[in-house]
Amino acid sequence: MIRVVLDTNIVISAALSSGGLPEAVFNLALNRVVRLCVSEAILAEYGEILGRPRLGIPKEKVETILGHVREAALWVIPTQTIAACSDPDDNIFLECAVAAQAQYLITGNQRHFPEAWGELRIVTPREFLEVFTEAERGQ
Repeated sequence: MIRVVLDTNIVISAALSSGGLPEAVFNLALNRVVRLCVSEAILAEYGEILGRPRLGIPKEKVETILGHVREAALWVIPTQTIAACSDPDDNIFLECAVAAQAQYLITGNQRHFPEAWGELRIVTPREFLEVFTEAERGQ
């Protein structure tokens, strides 16, 4: 099964906008079609950002989203510290991806990440869905 790490902007976009590519990717993860990988640091960031008052996401919806992530995710404990992102707060996603041996880190903000990191591909939701659809056709 394909292992993925979702940048917070994917989760936020999925929570705020129905029918978009981020929601499609998030639903693949929650429905366990792909394996969502998270660490404690990532879940904490999801909760912190989703709970920001300016986003206007009801507290109940935030808790529901976090509950679904907790249930669907493969939990990993990163063992390697990485300092490769232009935004240091984004290094937790690379650390999780490396620990989980994820194939994809999916983000709407590629400029904060290196172009690649070992075997890990850092892609947009559109790029991931294209690869995923192609892989499904090939089965």
